[in-house]
Amino acid sequence: MRNLLIAAVMFSGMPAARAEPVLPLLPAPASVVPQPGSFFFSRAAIAADDAGSRAAAQRLIGLVARTGGPKLVMAKNGAIRFRRDPSVKGEEAYRLRVTPAGITISAATDTGLFYGATTLWQLIAGSANGRIGAVSIDDAPAFAWRGVMIDSARHFQSAAWIKQFIDRMAMDKLNVLHWHLTDDQGWRIQIDKYPRLTAIGAWRQPAGAAGFDASGKPVRYGGFYTKAEIRDIVAYAAARHITVVPEIELPGHATAAIAAYPRLGSSPASPRMPENRWGVLPNLYNTDDATFAFLTGVLDEVLALFPSRYIHVGGDEAVKDQWIADPRAAARMKSLGLTDYEQLQGWYVARIGDYLAKRGRKLVGWDEILDGKVPPSAIVMSWHGIDGAVKAAKAGHDAILAPSPDFYLDHIQSESDDEPPGRGGVMDWKHIYTFDVAPAALTPRERKYLIGVQVNLWTEHVRTTAYADRMLWPRASALAELGWTPAAQRSWRSFAARLPAEFARYRRLGFGYDLTPLEPLASFDADGGKLIVKLRQPAGVGVLRYTADGSTPTAASPAYEGTLTLASGVKLRARAFAGSEALGFGRDWVVSEALTRTRRAGELELCSSSVALRLEDDGATDGVRRVHWGDIMHPCWIWKQAKLDDIVSLSADVGQVPFNFSIGADLAKVVFDKPRTPGGELQIRLDGCDRPVVASIPLGAATRNAGVSTIAGALPRQRGRHDLCMTFTQSGPAPLWMLDRLTLVPAR
Repeated sequence: MRNLLIAAVMFSGMPAARAEPVLPLLPAPASVVPQPGSFFFSRAAIAADDAGSRAAAQRLIGLVARTGGPKLVMAKNGAIRFRRDPSVKGEEAYRLRVTPAGITISAATDTGLFYGATTLWQLIAGSANGRIGAVSIDDAPAFAWRGVMIDSARHFQSAAWIKQFIDRMAMDKLNVLHWHLTDDQGWRIQIDKYPRLTAIGAWRQPAGAAGFDASGKPVRYGGFYTKAEIRDIVAYAAARHITVVPEIELPGHATAAIAAYPRLGSSPASPRMPENRWGVLPNLYNTDDATFAFLTGVLDEVLALFPSRYIHVGGDEAVKDQWIADPRAAARMKSLGLTDYEQLQGWYVARIGDYLAKRGRKLVGWDEILDGKVPPSAIVMSWHGIDGAVKAAKAGHDAILAPSPDFYLDHIQSESDDEPPGRGGVMDWKHIYTFDVAPAALTPRERKYLIGVQVNLWTEHVRTTAYADRMLWPRASALAELGWTPAAQRSWRSFAARLPAEFARYRRLGFGYDLTPLEPLASFDADGGKLIVKLRQPAGVGVLRYTADGSTPTAASPAYEGTLTLASGVKLRARAFAGSEALGFGRDWVVSEALTRTRRAGELELCSSSVALRLEDDGATDGVRRVHWGDIMHPCWIWKQAKLDDIVSLSADVGQVPFNFSIGADLAKVVFDKPRTPGGELQIRLDGCDRPVVASIPLGAATRNAGVSTIAGALPRQRGRHDLCMTFTQSGPAPLWMLDRLTLVPAR
């Protein structure tokens, strides 16, 4: 039976070092050399001599058991050996040798042994016959910081989910959990000295209809982590060689704290509770010494909970309007000899940096901290593309690449209408994997200041942990390989070929991930009595196969290679395969002309994409909260070249979402046509959104439903194909109407 480990790609005339073995490993190791023979592991025992080796061995035993493998046991003379070896250089480096006689994992550190155990587990989990092929692996990471940021401030996740997430990070050799614990929408960490931070700051009322229960009472939404929970999480992460870096935001993103203690604010009009709007809020901590005493008091307790060398203090999106209007800020600037408010922020952050440095910690901040004078030891996390990292490296600061939008996992990952809520602009798996983490603007010496890479999951639109799992995985796995594997060994083709093994591990462990990009999408059109079907799979992983006789697709079914022309009534079924393994779910359609006359909003073009979002509504329709697609600055959709012959009416599924966006002066740009009826209308125009309205359908009873409603109306008869432009009339943006589906209805 051919072994899964060394099914290799053959390269005629190429050096062996350039070959790319197809391994069930992620991230790909730095060096892999297949050897003759194989090792039968099913009845093997494990030998480990010290505490670190035994911890790694127990990790291996546990993972193998959880993924359906044999029960491995410890024994003094076991054929699987963990060995301490100072000659293996690097804090996270390890050496794995598989021979027909046994397996040896060697490392100088506990971390290296742990990662060696993880790699061996992946090999065992990928075996179908109790054997793994002989191989020599020498491995160490490309970057020291391989991080994922979780935003627990916008939506609170349980401590149990955080620990599950840490498990998943460890399986892909990710080693930094950047934990965003405070923001305008919530304060999530218990601070004994300031109990109102959680009594007030951890709770808010959701925006829109979701802010009230069935009896009309306000909903209290939120939560926080107790100190006991945080200690447990930090210890859990440390046992998996993951550093938890807390983020306590300052001087902006401070609404939750100021709501709890109004004396901290820079404006007399203090908020009464954390915000339920998304965006950039104006509330800043003031510049009083008493406020610094508060911040250092908070940080005293934070440092006691988190042993990390690194403490993140934010520093981003601090709108200076309140400082400009605050005499105290002006007086502080004058006393310091500062000439602008960016310098004042630089002083603010530097003062906290000095506090941290005296306690043996390093400040981490978003790239805005470069606008002021910060300690030379400060680490800059670049989110404005790569520019912040380039500027930081040239100035001699260590830097971490976390660029928006490329590494922002709140963006959708395919154009499917089944994706979770998120921001527009597709950041798919390949986009993240192929991102260049070696900026050309830096010299080789300057690149040494790039210490890591990180993806960020902001959770404004990620209300549930089920959504979070889908937004994170497998994109965080792509980041894991970017951070671990040397550039010369990285290949999207190889990564895509190894993803099915990663998915199999997810499934065995009961972990969620985004299946949607693996599923086929179809578009339908009619031409001269024929029905034209086009299929595609957004992920570009595996081979898309189909049947047109109603049978279930298999790995032997025809591969989709181009447009299909099918008769009405044909049952078309499609699914992607990697070899013999099915990927994701399949999709079925009964082909008919009716499919050419209906479109979900995600299948239509947006008239603009200023702030394009997939947003969850407030009302359960058939028990499910629908997700709508539109530009909140200009809700408008276009159906290109709709075939209107014989069409006499249309029906539309419509819904509404709360307009809870803090966009400042840009709010004046969100304008609508004036409604003609009390609830407003859906308007349809032909061949241009600036053309006259040809149909206007009152929203009527839909205005009393927080979920999805269906409205219908006549459409004047047309001939041929036309662009349809759909917009809503309303008096203001709250709530915001969204088109969910449009269906054209022919004459009977």
